Amino acid sequence: MPMTKTQVYFRPDELKALHRIARARKRPVADLIREAVRTVWLQSEASWPVALWTGPLPRGTGSADHDSAFDP
Repeated sequence: MPMTKTQVYFRPDELKALHRIARARKRPVADLIREAVRTVWLQSEASWPVALWTGPLPRGTGSADHDSAFDP
C-alpha cells in the first residue's frame, strides 16, 4: 500500500523513549507510531465509549445525578 510522508514533532524525552522501545522491539520508530495511530485513532467508532456528554449539566447536579443530563 502506498504511503505519504508526514512530520510529527515530539518532545526530546518522548522521542528518546520511542527510540528505546523501538530498539527493544527491533522495530522502526515510524512503525510504532503507525501502530499507535491505527490502534487509538483509526479504530471503529463502534468501539468508542457510548454517550459521552459534553454539554452543561443542570445547575445543582453533580456526578450522583449524571443521568439527569440525558432526561428530556
